[in-house]
Amino acid sequence: MFRRREPVPFAFVAEADRFRSNVTPPPRQRASRAQLLGQSLTALIVVGGLAGALLFGVPALQQDSSTSSRVHQSEAHR
Repeated sequence: MFRRREPVPFAFVAEADRFRSNVTPPPRQRASRAQLLGQSLTALIVVGGLAGALLFGVPALQQDSSTSSRVHQSEAHR
């Protein structure tokens, strides 16, 4: 990075690119067995729900030609 030739009123602005914090974040806590089990059970329920919706939804969206012909035939007999 290039150095500024004009004076800067705040020194930390001019040297912000070289700033390093000496404070380290605390270590991440590992998930307990109960948390892991809960997360995996939640994921399993979500995936199962999507699969079930797909399983029941796709046949319901398909148009059955035999059903529509039966409706037309019953209307013709009236």
